[in-house]
Amino acid sequence: MPEPVIATQNLVKSYRVKGSKAEKKTSEFVAVDGVSFEVAAGESFGLLGPNGAGKSTTMRMIGAVSTRTSGDLTVLGLDPNRYGPEIRSQLGVVPQENNLDMELKVRENLLVYGRYFGLPRAQVARRADELLEFAQLEDKAAAKVDDLSGGMKRRLTIARALINDPRLLLLDEPTTGLDPQARHILWDRLFRLKEQGTTLLVTTHYMDEAEQLCDRLVVVDKGQIMAEGSPADLIRRYSSREVLEVRFGSTQNAEVAGRIQSLGERVEVLPDRILVYSDSGEHELERMTAAGLHPITSLVRRSSLEDVFLRLTGRNLIE
Repeated sequence: MPEPVIATQNLVKSYRVKGSKAEKKTSEFVAVDGVSFEVAAGESFGLLGPNGAGKSTTMRMIGAVSTRTSGDLTVLGLDPNRYGPEIRSQLGVVPQENNLDMELKVRENLLVYGRYFGLPRAQVARRADELLEFAQLEDKAAAKVDDLSGGMKRRLTIARALINDPRLLLLDEPTTGLDPQARHILWDRLFRLKEQGTTLLVTTHYMDEAEQLCDRLVVVDKGQIMAEGSPADLIRRYSSREVLEVRFGSTQNAEVAGRIQSLGERVEVLPDRILVYSDSGEHELERMTAAGLHPITSLVRRSSLEDVFLRLTGRNLIE
């Protein structure tokens, strides 16, 4: 079998946290707690979980900018604790926040960044033009970065991360803060990279993003892996085919929930709605109305990774 691009085994990252002056004690905070997974070449792999789950911390260790506390980790066959510069030279990194050089114009951001890798000027110039086309920013090449929309800045950040033709692209929450149209344009660019065989590691708390981009993923919560598999496999394993969402009003949801526990495979009561998991949401809605219960609103949808996370942790991905 080919060597995995990323391999982790019982990966741990902990920090010492100082207490108050009165306590004069330090405690240990475990951000990543015994994580194990592998990523194959050409795979698009996701870390799905809420903010604070340990996704970005894991990404920083893989990106060779943060040392691990314990466990085993190899990236491109190398140990990041020992071969950080060698690994970073083969990576493309898209951080959560855009860190573009605002003093440079769009194309100049690519040219200057390419020179950091010691690439010849002619090669960097050719690569910059290719990436501007890929990112659909050809007509913005001479524009100021400040004049770009949020989606354009994100595409430029991804284009810059590709300037060295990396073997592995790390994307930390790539579409946070973007409107739906900008997100879909970005997904299309990333899907094209996946088709070209680029290995992608994506952190996200958007279940639709994980379903769109990831061949396989791990669900992470409180620094630990709760489940691993393809999006479709995880939904089959941990949820029903459909979900009926009903609202009876915030003061009545809990009362009604007690009367419909026999519906579907299971019932989840959230602060603003009730979820009924079933192979046929319409059938459960008919049973509900036949029992004299008439929700203010109702919606039948297919199960998603949000439902998987709720089943595994008892809470929403975004709270």
